[in-house]
Amino acid sequence: MNVAGLIVGLGNPGKEYERTRHNLGFMAVDALMDAAAREPGGGCDQLSGGKKKYDLWRCRITPTGDPWLVAKPQTFMNLSGEAVLAIASYYRVKPAAILVVHDELDIPLGRMKFKTGGGNAGHNGLKSITQLLGTPDFHRLRLGIGRSPHGGETTNWVLGRLTGPEQDALDKLLPAAVQAMTIFATQGAAAATQFANACKPE
Repeated sequence: MNVAGLIVGLGNPGKEYERTRHNLGFMAVDALMDAAAREPGGGCDQLSGGKKKYDLWRCRITPTGDPWLVAKPQTFMNLSGEAVLAIASYYRVKPAAILVVHDELDIPLGRMKFKTGGGNAGHNGLKSITQLLGTPDFHRLRLGIGRSPHGGETTNWVLGRLTGPEQDALDKLLPAAVQAMTIFATQGAAAATQFANACKPE
């Protein structure tokens, strides 16, 4: 099966983690698949589930060109690399064709940044993916969650649920994140970087 590449949303499986800040990657790829389903000629077909280390779909993000794989690892965050490596190996997807969508403490809620390669900024999901792929040279769409205004332990903040105002900001960010992923899939990393880094959803 020919595929254009792999888009991975990071998060933790299970109802107790739904709508938490650490699961923005899951929310973003869900929004991407919803958008694909509304496109003429678009849509997603599930390829796996159950006992796999990941949930995986084949998605026509745009009507033309090869489909993209869209994945949600089911390994918990700090083992995300196991899922990404398994998919990339089986479907022969190179790191240069992988986009990882994840939450980012160092970006304010409601903003996003796109980058290729670089460090992991303490993000355990990115750390696992980098270790198992053997390279940091994959693309990242970094969705801001900001840091706790009260200080305190980072784990409690990222695993906390979004408040009402935060949810409002996320509702504005997700359509822009879908647009950034679509631009990456159709125009490449440079165009996605330009769009995401300048985007200020209102």
